[in-house]
Amino acid sequence: MAEAAAVEESGSFDEVAVSNEHGLHARPAAKVVRLAQQFDAQVTLTNLTTGKGPVNAGSLSLVATLNAQQGHRLRISASGPQADDAVAALRALADRGFDDAPAVGGAEAGTAGQVLAGKSGSGLDVAVGVAIVADGEVELSGYQPGAAEVERERAQDARRAAEEQLTRLRDETARTIGTEEASIFEAQLALLDDAESLDVVFQAIESGESAPAAWKAALDAVAIRFDELDDPYQRERAQDVRSVRDRVLRALTGKSETTRDASGLLVVRELDAATAAAVDAERIVGIAVRAAGTTGHGVIVARSRGIPVMTGIGDVAVPAGALVGFDARAAEFVVEPADGGESLRTALRARAAEREAALAEAEQPAVTVDGRTIAVLANVGSVQDAVDARGADGSGLVRTEVLFGERRVAPSVAEQAEVFRAIAAAFGGKPITIRTWDVGGDKPLAFLPQEREANPFLGERGIRVFRRRPELLRDQLKAICQVAAETPVRVMFPMITTAEEVEWALQQLEALDPPEGLKVGIMIEVPAAALRIATLAAGLDFVSIGTNDLTQYTTASDRGNSAVAGLADGLDPAVLQLIDHVVRGVPAGVEVAVCGDLASDPDAAVLLAGLGVHELSAVGPQVPTIKARLRRTDLTTATALAAKALTLESASAVRTRSTDRVRFS
Repeated sequence: MAEAAAVEESGSFDEVAVSNEHGLHARPAAKVVRLAQQFDAQVTLTNLTTGKGPVNAGSLSLVATLNAQQGHRLRISASGPQADDAVAALRALADRGFDDAPAVGGAEAGTAGQVLAGKSGSGLDVAVGVAIVADGEVELSGYQPGAAEVERERAQDARRAAEEQLTRLRDETARTIGTEEASIFEAQLALLDDAESLDVVFQAIESGESAPAAWKAALDAVAIRFDELDDPYQRERAQDVRSVRDRVLRALTGKSETTRDASGLLVVRELDAATAAAVDAERIVGIAVRAAGTTGHGVIVARSRGIPVMTGIGDVAVPAGALVGFDARAAEFVVEPADGGESLRTALRARAAEREAALAEAEQPAVTVDGRTIAVLANVGSVQDAVDARGADGSGLVRTEVLFGERRVAPSVAEQAEVFRAIAAAFGGKPITIRTWDVGGDKPLAFLPQEREANPFLGERGIRVFRRRPELLRDQLKAICQVAAETPVRVMFPMITTAEEVEWALQQLEALDPPEGLKVGIMIEVPAAALRIATLAAGLDFVSIGTNDLTQYTTASDRGNSAVAGLADGLDPAVLQLIDHVVRGVPAGVEVAVCGDLASDPDAAVLLAGLGVHELSAVGPQVPTIKARLRRTDLTTATALAAKALTLESASAVRTRSTDRVRFS
């Protein structure tokens, strides 16, 4: 640390913003490290937002645990012959968002047990097979340590073996899946070459530790630093560290991977990227993960390969060789099913047929059995999302903070209008719903620094932020008005709590003389807003319920915290009661939409229709399936089902009843 501090005080320096969505997690951190190592200079990074650092920019374990999140500011410092060049190169990398592509598979992450749609798996989310249990740590008890020089050589040999294996995995993944998925292994390779960790390993061996004990202690310490980070996405990177640890330990002990040449349903404690990339997708019918969370690298890779995945199964006992199965859509994991797994196989066949039929009729409207048309739109965060949204009736949510999240300076009115026009064009003139800047909490913007808050989810979020920065909101509203004069557009304001906030937002819009036909609405994400809906929605055209935030605020559970993620279930009867209150309480003529995760769940979509919701906005890949399910729905039956759901005792009871009753045909 003293050496890093000395670099900080001399030489060249610059300040940059972290603009990529998940900050300096493992992959972009690995790019920083590799770039810093190319120069004849000592380079450090300091997180100016949190005060953490300076740390050696050539160490992955230090850079990736700097807790640098989107919106944070970093100081790059360097000394030595190529200090200026090093700072300039790192500045350029930061300006490109650290070359960090969006998470593979789109924005389909949510709570445990939710649908995980893969490229070839198509969101079937059902698997049944013989359990392959690989949830234990590498057994070290039989290892025979030698002298210090022997252990040093073994440690180096194991590192090289792990490096060769990861290089092969990287290259094979790039060939068969994609370069972004393959880049996951770059971070693991960088960890094997991390000077900070290697020093700890070899110092421990010199002090008398065996090579396995030294490697395990060093990488466990790095994993703990990840586990202690604030951001849930960055915390999940600890599983990558443990994956590297186990790979080195297997090389040292001669153990083989449990999954090699195995056939069945894999049960793991955590799903690391290497396991997900290495398993035979023809033999592994599905993967059940004990840990919660759907943004881990392993889940991303498995989903990209079309392997069904269910996360968050917990500590249920699973004997090796037992018949097991899961239905991730119903959040159901079973050991030795009474019917021998036939109901799961039937569900798998039915969903495959449903998906095929849904795609064939994707462009047809969703008209229920009794003749009511329900609009099914797509949530988008990019122009490509809009292009890919097959069958969508437009967009029910354009996430502007995602569209422009990489910008270091606020986009101009013209720049925003250009992107909005491109999204509208991708939908062929169908209506698009543009949500104004939704920032704060877990969604900071690089060009809008915010003070650190003790509890950002209960702090300045959404519309609250722009009471003190109204010029940014006005510029966005100008762009929206320009596009609304040319094509059907709706605008909605997020994180509304009071009637006074609605009045203020409308004043900002009305001052711009909005074009005729521009529809205006608000997001309902706060229980207080749901309960006073009659007052808030007066004079509006629509309201859109964001079930993700409404659920976490209603159940007092952070959906990104695996310890309580199970409580953050949108089918909790308390959440459904609030949705019902909104539907029944809005003034006449005000339409009610849902744009949260519930709208992407086919069974929940039927419940929402039964509650009287007029419009659903789902993740793009789910739109055809949602439309197909609604076409088989009789609203009289769905209404009775929804009324019963309001009286049930738990989300699981709602899910069980819904799964049993909404299979209309």
